[in-house]
Amino acid sequence: MATTSSGYAADFLPIVVELPAPAVTTIERELAYTHFTVLLDPTRRFAVSTGVNIDGSSPLDIDRTDDWHLDARIPASEQAGEDIYAANDLDRGHLVRRRDPVWGDQSTAARANEETFVYTNAAPQAGHFNQGKELWSGLEDFVLAYARAYRQRISVFTGPVLHADDPPYRGIQIPRQFWKIATWTTAEGGRALAASGYVLDQTPQLDDIDLAEARAAAVGDPPPLGPYRTYQVPISDIAELTGLELGQLIAADRLATAPVPHGTTDDDHLGWVRLQSRDDIVV
Repeated sequence: MATTSSGYAADFLPIVVELPAPAVTTIERELAYTHFTVLLDPTRRFAVSTGVNIDGSSPLDIDRTDDWHLDARIPASEQAGEDIYAANDLDRGHLVRRRDPVWGDQSTAARANEETFVYTNAAPQAGHFNQGKELWSGLEDFVLAYARAYRQRISVFTGPVLHADDPPYRGIQIPRQFWKIATWTTAEGGRALAASGYVLDQTPQLDDIDLAEARAAAVGDPPPLGPYRTYQVPISDIAELTGLELGQLIAADRLATAPVPHGTTDDDHLGWVRLQSRDDIVV
């Protein structure tokens, strides 16, 4: 589908925040949609990062279209399309969540809603992982509810962690982990940037999917994260996991300066906070 959308706006907040990109120059496709942008790795056929602007003062509720489609601006061979999701328990997991860019006037919001169903904005997620309210969806609900409750502008960056040893399946490699960073501004000491980072892991859920090739090709132990766990993590750790340049967001990380809720830290990852309820989130 052709689009003339301007995409993620770095100047959407009072402080300019650029879309995260790899610290080392690589080949990516920068694809602009309505209120969001996908930075695509054409070799892995998934996003390196995505960025979306959320305006909590003018949200609209629009019905889902579920009309998943390829982006006509780039070759189909650079996108992970319908054949990846057929006859298995994998969901097309939105990276930029459908409701996040759906704001503004009716026409703009409807276009944003439709454009979130492009395959460049998807990555395979185990069904229970994608649908569980205590996981990916629950965290996204929290971010959007925060923006709406305070009628605030927020920019959110999301993507899969693309590891070289991700399990192969049907010509692609399925990401085991996903990351998310929310950014906003505060009035502390004048206008200041604030950010919080999260890592979600679906490694245990992949064992329950009919992915024989993936299991046979897996090397080494899975990451030391249990099933159905979500973590708030230092943004510096996300930079290390992904190879993205996140210096500005690392400096704004709320987790680095706020007290950590008692009993929520993870023994295997220094500074990682296991989220068991919304009260554990540091903002």
